[in-house]
Amino acid sequence: MAQRVMQICLPQGADPGEIDDVASGGEVLGQWEDAAREQTILQLLVEAEKVEPITDVLERKFAQDEGFRVVLLAVEAVFPRPDKKKEESNNEESGSEEDVPVGPKRLSREELYEEANESIGVTRVFLGMTVLSAMVAAVGLMREDIAVIIGAMVLAPLLGPNVAMALATTLGDTQLLRRALVTNVIGVTLTLLLAVAAGMIYNVDTHNPAIAGRTKVDVGDIVLALASGAAGTLAFTRGPSSAVIGVMVAVALMPPLVAAGLLLGGGHERLALGAALLTGTNVICINLAGIATFLTQGVRPRRAAEAKRAQSGVLRAVVIWILLLGLLLLVLWFSREAN
Repeated sequence: MAQRVMQICLPQGADPGEIDDVASGGEVLGQWEDAAREQTILQLLVEAEKVEPITDVLERKFAQDEGFRVVLLAVEAVFPRPDKKKEESNNEESGSEEDVPVGPKRLSREELYEEANESIGVTRVFLGMTVLSAMVAAVGLMREDIAVIIGAMVLAPLLGPNVAMALATTLGDTQLLRRALVTNVIGVTLTLLLAVAAGMIYNVDTHNPAIAGRTKVDVGDIVLALASGAAGTLAFTRGPSSAVIGVMVAVALMPPLVAAGLLLGGGHERLALGAALLTGTNVICINLAGIATFLTQGVRPRRAAEAKRAQSGVLRAVVIWILLLGLLLLVLWFSREAN
């Protein structure tokens, strides 16, 4: 997995030796110290999945000290390569007074938070990507061109808000959740309006398999949405490119949403309702799977009080998502009975 450099800033008078036990227990690949400044700066080279356990211990030791700070830097390459076997041997011989627990193989919660935080916000880039993705999806659906539809999936403008919503729920961060929800609503609304306009201008063929296949919900669609949400969230915790994640997550979001707008603009309200129900079901399933995946990966707040509040928030969110899913399925059942 990727490596990180942890720049640990200690206040004046702090003993850098207190970090030795943390370093030995955290399988540090390299260690440097710079005491030429007003602060002592200790730099640790560690694997990305080791960052969170080490920062948890550091916060317990130094969080109350003024001037304490940890800065994470991504590492492109290291030469010569660290001798992991030698490091493990040294750690076993030296031992440690306070062992650092081995965390899951994922990015730290701080890195996940920054990634999610940067992916939300109603910016010109987000709005532009939403417009482009909606246009590509609309053309792909009307032409029944799978390659073009996949192109809309790769753009994935709705990826960030949905992953951020799941992460915010897991961490109990109401501010992040609010921003993600607003961004998600604006993205969905803009996509729907553009698709409705396209449906009013162009003739929408309701027998087109690419469109007709997205006007009904069955068990397979629910499984696809759950799998997409879990796969996308799992990939997000490992840090691959957003395009790869977008293929896994946007597969269940953008196409049915655009199909709903096209059908509504073309005057096919009943079919548009079916596509809208599919979109809503997918959003709910993706968020449920995202929350479950984050919890399985051990993503939780650091402090006990925050963890307790987050646990209560997760329970409420899961109940709300399940109730909404049940309501959508109930509407779907009544619509089928009416036909």
